[in-house]
Amino acid sequence: MSDAKNVNRPYVADKPARRPSSDELRARIPGWGADLDPADRPSYPRERFDPAASGAHWDFPVRQEEPYARERSIEHGILPPVFGTAQPLHGVSGIIRRAAYAKYSEGRLAHWLLLVLGDRVDAFGAHVKSFASLRPDDLVTETGLLTEVAQHGPTQRLESNRTDNSHTWIDPILIAGPWVVTGIIGLRLLRGLRGR
Repeated sequence: MSDAKNVNRPYVADKPARRPSSDELRARIPGWGADLDPADRPSYPRERFDPAASGAHWDFPVRQEEPYARERSIEHGILPPVFGTAQPLHGVSGIIRRAAYAKYSEGRLAHWLLLVLGDRVDAFGAHVKSFASLRPDDLVTETGLLTEVAQHGPTQRLESNRTDNSHTWIDPILIAGPWVVTGIIGLRLLRGLRGR
């Protein structure tokens, strides 16, 4: 295909035209060449480059069609040949996530903070929808509070070397905090409506 010449290396079946020498790589990448000795490589007896053995019968794979415009990082010229379509972006969270992909590189903190914000907005929307339904979220059981009490959670936390002990103090704030803030805002709104 003609596309194959203008595409990022990971999506092309053939080898790169020029490989950097070991000295160039060692100068550029600290620690490069640690596995040059075949005895250090578990895959050595079977290791080989044989494109015909891979089962790939293409130079560039057939591209998946885009049913709608997909977000992609600004570092990449094109989407990968295959990508997920199960959770299309939607609503306010979709707008936030699209902004993260359109404006910021994946190496920027702003990119990831916008994605986290989009996730939080989406979660808040799901919680609001659950309250509008006949089966709202059960905050007590879904946060694991009953299990924590029934399975002697506080004792186990103090007696074990659990890795999550370092952030145990902040868990109630992160889990209950948004609900408390939402409840306070809701009460203030109700009082404001009653006052009118």
